[in-house]
Parts: sequence; structure tokens; C-alpha cells
Amino acid sequence: SCGSGLSGETISDMGHFWIGLDISKSMLDVAIWRKVKGDLFLQDMGEGIGFRPGTFDGVISISAIQWLCNADKKHHKPMHRLHHFFCSLYMAMARGARAVFQLYPENSEQLELVTTAAMKAGFTGGVVVDYPNSTKAKKIFLCLFTGHTTEAQLPQGLGTIINPALDTVQYTNERFGKSKTTKKVSVGMKSRNWILNKKQRRRRQGFETRADSKYTGRQRKCKF
Repeated sequence: SCGSGLSGETISDMGHFWIGLDISKSMLDVAIWRKVKGDLFLQDMGEGIGFRPGTFDGVISISAIQWLCNADKKHHKPMHRLHHFFCSLYMAMARGARAVFQLYPENSEQLELVTTAAMKAGFTGGVVVDYPNSTKAKKIFLCLFTGHTTEAQLPQGLGTIINPALDTVQYTNERFGKSKTTKKVSVGMKSRNWILNKKQRRRRQGFETRADSKYTGRQRKCKF
């Protein structure tokens, strides 16, 4: 989504031509009033984008993709909307092109949902995090590539330190099995609060979920 076209100005200053999409007409009206140089389209990206194959050499999105994980209408299914968007985007991008999505996922499950949908559409790439240890400066990016190229390498996140000794992978013929002394540690899973929170997350993602009742999360008594 392009919003009011602030990011588009930077792209224009770098000598590129750009096309902006947004679901909000009021935001596009602001962009028109500001006389941005890009072409603007009123469109819901969850329904896919209708551009010819190989149209785009690059894609940028700021704080938009996470909204596809919400079911704002009864017929909205997050998994289907993400699938339609990424599949149509992959078709519209030239081979070797790149896409960067800055997003604010609600939780790790939402981030995995978005990433999985992108990979199923044919993209390669992964997640890059700037300042992972900061609560204010932390930024999450989904960096995607079309096709397998030698230049398809994820950038290093800002505020991270890479140890060169950990960049190499060593292979061995040894096999490691589970230790017999390993014990599972309970972390409160299957409790009533855990179940209620999980059901609430599934409702926000558009999944059909049973209604809560007084029996939700209730422990069954052992009978002999």
C-alpha cells in the first residue's frame, strides 16, 4: 500500500517510476493532493493484483501486509487472501526481482502464516530483524526474491553482530538421538487461559472456532 505517497517521493527522487496501491480512498486523495509522480490504484491487495507478468522490478510495502491476517468481513479468510496476494504478486514481478515488506505481526504465528504463504507462492527469502533486542527500534522485514539467483542473499539486520565462525556449517556422519533422561517441562499449555487465548487468535485469523463455555479447558476427572 502506498498511503499518502511519502515513500513514493523517495523512489521518485532516486529516478524510478512507481505504482501505488491502497485500499483507502481517503489516503489516495491525500496523495493526489500532494501531486505525487506515481500512478495510484484503489485496490484491496487481498483480492490479488491484476498486472501483467514481469511488470515490476521491485516491491516495497510498509506496515500493510499484516492486515491480511485479520478477518474484517465474514467472507474474509486470511489464508486465502494471503495466497491470492502473493501468487498474483509473484506473477507480476520480473525474475530476479526483490520485494521487501516491513510489517508488525501480532505474534510469531501471524509472522509464520505470512511467510508460509509467500513461500508457497514460489518466493525465496526470509525474515530480517533490525535491532532485535530493542522494544522501540525493533523492525521486522520479510525479504523475498523471485527465482534462485546468486544475488539472492538476505541482508544483515541493523543492530546485529554476526560471528564469522558461526556462518559455516560442518557436516558429520554421526547421528544424535533423543536422550533417555530428557523430560518434558510443562509451561502452562492446555490450561484454560492458554486455550481461550489460542481460540481468540484463531478467530482473528478467520478460522471457524467453537464458542467458549464453562466447560472450556475443564480438566476431566480420572475414573477407575
